[in-house]
Amino acid sequence: MPLTRRLNDRLKGLNEMHVMFAGDDRVSLGSIVEAAGDGVEVSVDSTIRDRVEVARSTLVRFVDEERVIYGVNTSMGGFVDWLVPTTLATTLQENLINAVATNVGSYVDDHTTRSIMLSRIVSLSRGHSAISIENFDKLVAIYNAGVVPCIPEKGSLGTSGDLGPLAAIALVCIGQGKARLHGKAMAGADVLAQVGIEPMHLSYKEGLALINGTSGMVGMGAIAVERARYLLDTYLTVSALSIEGLAGMTKPFDPRVHRLKPHIGQQEIAERIWSLLGDSTLAVVEEQTARTLAGEMGDAAKAGSQPIEDAYSIRCTPQILGPVLETLRSVTSTVENELNSSNDNPLIIPNEDDVFHNGHFHGQYVAMAMDHLTIAMTTLTNLANRRVDRFLDKGNSNGLPSFLCNVDPGLRLGLMGGQFMTASLTAENRSLAMPVSIQSLTSTGDFQDIVSFGFVAARRATEVLRNAMYVVAFELICACQAIDIRGAEGLSSSTRPLYEQVRKIVPFLDQDISITDYVESVVEEVLSPDWARSGQVDR
Repeated sequence: MPLTRRLNDRLKGLNEMHVMFAGDDRVSLGSIVEAAGDGVEVSVDSTIRDRVEVARSTLVRFVDEERVIYGVNTSMGGFVDWLVPTTLATTLQENLINAVATNVGSYVDDHTTRSIMLSRIVSLSRGHSAISIENFDKLVAIYNAGVVPCIPEKGSLGTSGDLGPLAAIALVCIGQGKARLHGKAMAGADVLAQVGIEPMHLSYKEGLALINGTSGMVGMGAIAVERARYLLDTYLTVSALSIEGLAGMTKPFDPRVHRLKPHIGQQEIAERIWSLLGDSTLAVVEEQTARTLAGEMGDAAKAGSQPIEDAYSIRCTPQILGPVLETLRSVTSTVENELNSSNDNPLIIPNEDDVFHNGHFHGQYVAMAMDHLTIAMTTLTNLANRRVDRFLDKGNSNGLPSFLCNVDPGLRLGLMGGQFMTASLTAENRSLAMPVSIQSLTSTGDFQDIVSFGFVAARRATEVLRNAMYVVAFELICACQAIDIRGAEGLSSSTRPLYEQVRKIVPFLDQDISITDYVESVVEEVLSPDWARSGQVDR
């Protein structure tokens, strides 16, 4: 269900922006992430409201028919075999939320929390969770009021869904827990009072509907996916700049040779870099090198003045980043499918006049997708790290000075220190690349006996992505330094805008100074999408 922006006047500013959930169409990850980042208000159309109400009325009828339904007239989790009369529904649902709200650690940031809330709203809007329309409306109203529940980041099993993270939101909805409003943390009851919303009164199944799903890992994962897609897209231009800075050859990217290997991602990467380097005079035309080497031939074996091929970190870029591109597409599809799902238990299907006890809350799809994202970003980090080494090693840079230090070498250390950081973060990312989705541990009296850790995988992928951005930022700084040493007038018209954008942030480094703030600024202003930029990092 695409989020359709309705802007009466874009110049009126952010508060006038509005998003409508409409019908049965598919919601994209980008729509959720952008809306959550901008704090855009949302509403739902009559089709959604009708199906939410139908699901609830169907469940009410099932209760009247005395059907035994999990979380309605039974207890939950390890107490699944206990029967609980619906007269105790409110107590049972509130006890559930309080009992599982056990996450610990630092609070999740506001953007991620809003993304999680929107993801839960989308899932509930499918009309199978049987939440009452009154409480569904209150969840939307709480989101629109700018209330940001405080979600501790650690402790979710990712099955039965993200119980702890979603319970932190549900607690605020019933007037408990903690939340932030305009950046100030306070008790949930006080926040609701300030925004004029009465706490939810939960009946049977409603606490379960709020927390028993994958919306935590989806909301967090969506942001990681969208940032990773932007990073990869930008990294293709970074790659072209690095090829120019290292005097790399263009022919390995000729689309004609890539047609011989039918990997779509590889072909697209090669064609993009080939196009980016089209009018560059810094990148090398292989035929020129071949002619030079032919003129050096003699009767005995001897070293040529230059190699006929570049190292793998240049020449194999399409073969390395092609799988990354295809992985990101697969991950996007998986997380987007989960976003657009009914992912709690039990589920009501009014058209079938039935209730289904199921395992849709299980986060294995998202957990594995986040592991794949981590591997993809670690692969990109490996590539960037190797290029950094080539820039800084005089013997491998096709004529650049050691550590890109062309003034007072030895007295100055040039960009040597930056490699300490990139090597450290590359090693860190590799250590974090062990899959989380295979780390299942049993819990809850062996009832939840195989779990996904999807929320942990999403949080870990977010960390790996940030590390990758730092390594890429330093590669970009090295590329611009190298280009200035060689002569920026030879830049491709397609890479020049990125070079000039970096030069507005980072000057040519002809003296030894700390570059930490420069790296942070490149990450923030160049490698982050518009919705994620907050200006210069406050240090």
